[in-house]
Amino acid sequence: MHIIIAGAGNVGYYLAKQLAQEQHDIVLIDTDEERLQYVANHLDVATVHGNSTSFQILKEAFIDKTDLLICVTPAEETNLATAMIGKKLGAQRTISRISNTEFLGSEEKLDFRSLGIDSLICPATLAAREIKRLLREASLTETFEFDRGILSLVGIKVEEGDVLEGKTLKETASLNPDKDYIIVAILRDNKTIIPHGDTKIETNDLVYFVAEPTGVDRVYSMKKRARCRIRNIMIMGGSRTGLNAALKMEKVHRVKIIEKSREKCAKLAEQLSNTLVIHGDANDVELLEAEGIEDVDAFVAVTGNSETNIISCLMAKKHGVPKTIAMVENLDYIHLSQQIGVDTMINKKLIAANFISRYVRQGKIVSVAGIHGLEAEVVEFEVRDDSAICFQTLRDLDFPQGAVVGGVIRKGEGKTTTGDFTFQPNDRVVLLCELGVIKEVEKFF
Repeated sequence: MHIIIAGAGNVGYYLAKQLAQEQHDIVLIDTDEERLQYVANHLDVATVHGNSTSFQILKEAFIDKTDLLICVTPAEETNLATAMIGKKLGAQRTISRISNTEFLGSEEKLDFRSLGIDSLICPATLAAREIKRLLREASLTETFEFDRGILSLVGIKVEEGDVLEGKTLKETASLNPDKDYIIVAILRDNKTIIPHGDTKIETNDLVYFVAEPTGVDRVYSMKKRARCRIRNIMIMGGSRTGLNAALKMEKVHRVKIIEKSREKCAKLAEQLSNTLVIHGDANDVELLEAEGIEDVDAFVAVTGNSETNIISCLMAKKHGVPKTIAMVENLDYIHLSQQIGVDTMINKKLIAANFISRYVRQGKIVSVAGIHGLEAEVVEFEVRDDSAICFQTLRDLDFPQGAVVGGVIRKGEGKTTTGDFTFQPNDRVVLLCELGVIKEVEKFF
C-alpha cells in the first residue's frame, strides 16, 4: 500500500515505524525539517518537507496513488483540511485525528464522508476506552475480550510464590489438564519473548495467555494474591482523558476525580452526574488519605505531567491500592512499569497509532489489540473458503516463529488450539504476532 502520513510527531513516527516493518510504501509530511531528518536517519521511509494542506506538497507525496492518507499533525484544523483536500486529489481512504469530542457525536449529522473524511479518531477518547478495559480486573495487567469473553487475552505479573515461578512451559502443562488456555508471550526486561516448551518463566515476567472462560479462572488461580474486583476508582487529573474515563465508568463504579483547577472542577461537575469531583492536589497525601485512598481498588493518574502520574501511582501502591494506571507522554516510559511498580503505563498517542494501524491490515481482520510494552499485536482473522489456512492442520502450517495461534472462535464457541486442530471456513482465529511478521501471517488468510 502507498500510505501518506501527515505529521511526524509521536503518532506519525510510531505508525511509520510499524508500517515500514510490514513493507508498505510510506511518505511522511511535516513542516519541521529537523524532525524529518530524524525520521530519515531512523526509518526506511520517504519524507516531504512542507504543509500537508498544500496541493503541491501532496502531489510530491503522490497523493493520486495513495491508498490511505493518515492526518495526525498536532492541529485539528490541519488534519481535517488535509483529509478533505487529499480525498479530492485522489486518496482512496482518509483518517483524521481530532481533539474535539463533539465531532464524534455528530458524525452522521455532519456526514464527514461527504466532506472527504472517512474516519475520525480522538486519542483522549481512545485512551479512556483503554483505561476502562484495563480496569476490568485488578489481578490482571492486561485483559482483552473477543466476542464478549468467548475467548480472552489476559496478562499477569509473576511474583515470588506464584505457581508459575521457575517453571518451563512443559512443566506448566500439568496445571492445565483441560487445555483451556495457551501462553502466547512473555515480556521480560523490555524484551518480547514468543515462548516454546523449554522457556522458563521467571519472577517479574509479564505472562500473556489466550484463554477460554474456564481458562481465565485457572489463570487467576495461579496468583498468590487473592482475586480483587474493582468497585472504587480514584482518578487524578480532570483532563479530556480523565473526564472521558469518568463518563465511561461512573454508571457501574464509584468514581472520584481530583483536579487542582477550581475552574476545571466546576466544568467537570456539570458534565459528570455520578462522579464525586474533588478540588485539590492529588500529590497531597493528607488529602488522599482523607478521601479514603486505602479503600480504593484502582488509581488512575492522567494529568499532563508524566512524572507526577508515575509518582502518584507509586504513592497509591504504598497505600495498598491493588491496581494503578499512569498516563505518560514519553514512549520509553511504557517499559518502566514492569520494573518500578506501576501496574500499567499508557500513552494515548501510542493507543491512537495502534488503532489506526488496523485500517492497513490485509485479509479479513475482525479486530486488532495492542499490548502495552509488548512489541506485538493480538490479531483476529476470519478464515475464508479461499484462505490458504482453510482445511489445514495447525502443525502442518509453516507459521513464522514470531507468531502463535492462541485460539479460534467457531459457531459461537471459543476453543484454544493444539497441533492437531484443523481450520474451517468462517473460523475466527486469534493470533499473537510480533510486528515484523504480520505481513507474512496475512498471507495465510
